[in-house]
Amino acid sequence: MEHLSPRETRVVALSKPSDRECGSWYFQRYVAHLPAAGELVLFNRSWYNRAGVERVMGFCTDEDYRAFMDTVIEFESMLVRSGIQLLKYYLDIERDTQRERLAERSTDPLKQWKRSPIDDSAQERWDDYSAARNAMLARTHHPLAPWVVVRADHKRKARLELIRDLLSRQGYSGKRDALLLPDRDRIFEYDPVYLERDLIAR
Repeated sequence: MEHLSPRETRVVALSKPSDRECGSWYFQRYVAHLPAAGELVLFNRSWYNRAGVERVMGFCTDEDYRAFMDTVIEFESMLVRSGIQLLKYYLDIERDTQRERLAERSTDPLKQWKRSPIDDSAQERWDDYSAARNAMLARTHHPLAPWVVVRADHKRKARLELIRDLLSRQGYSGKRDALLLPDRDRIFEYDPVYLERDLIAR
């Protein structure tokens, strides 16, 4: 966001759903925040909360989870066919990195706003989150909206590689392709083989 226009760029990080939203179509609360032509919207977790945090923490039922997994590709395909460019980035970190970052949230006054009750069980449920992530990537990676995995243990390098990848997918005047070649050891389109090669955190 640092160098982007606030008129055309928004960050959406939705809070816990209201009672009304819990009784609505799951994707409904996200649709209201979708971009119009010429706009950029950055979703922090977006609808994939259902496949991750909600699944692991029991905030949704098994039926809710299955309904999401069965319909999300159709939903995303409709968005893409309507003219929205949908880019899905998964920022992947190692367990030790997560432990360090969670500890910083408890001690650094500039980061304490990031802390949530869910943090307390994040390390204990590491294996559950990994299993949920693997299922999410495998089932929701599709040609119209593939997953791009970013190895994000080093924050600054991860951000730069993500920006390079995003810009490489755009068409604009003055584009310098040589500057937009991402480091494929740090950012790559999802493939199950990367799990076998330990390029995605276990």
